Amino acid sequence: MTRPDTTSAWWRLGRLITAALAAVGFVGACDLQNIAELEPGVSTDADVREKFGPPEAVWEGADGAQIYEYNRQPEGVVNYMITVGADGVLVKVSQVLTEENFAQVQPGMAMEQVRRLLGKPRRVQTFALNGETSQDWRFQPKGQTEPMIFSVAYDRDLRVIRSGIMPDPDLQRR
Repeated sequence: MTRPDTTSAWWRLGRLITAALAAVGFVGACDLQNIAELEPGVSTDADVREKFGPPEAVWEGADGAQIYEYNRQPEGVVNYMITVGADGVLVKVSQVLTEENFAQVQPGMAMEQVRRLLGKPRRVQTFALNGETSQDWRFQPKGQTEPMIFSVAYDRDLRVIRSGIMPDPDLQRR
């Protein structure tokens, strides 16, 4: 009976993990490059879509503006909201996973309001016994090297009952 070459298997797994991490980093680097190439007041809707592709969602903004949602969850630590005016010209690009935005999440707020504020979450879980639903977003706190999780719990009516910040449990498993 021949033994499998475990060294080779571990080497392949290591290469796969390295490639996946590099791809996540590459997406982040591409985002930064694409944002740098967009100029508020000059760039157009077509420029935004050329750089970022189709948005995950489109929200109605003030005065006929549209807000394009570009999320980088579940592995990323950012979500972007890109505002394009009614005239089709870029107004602003915002990274919305910030502690300032998290502070705006208040009890009683509807799930759709939270989605519009923070973008698509990285994880959604529903707990049948207590009727709660939980959503999590991975983010990078200012001045810290490890990502954290912002979590929101909703009641049966999908209204916020609590929120908080905690260490990323996926990092704890390493």
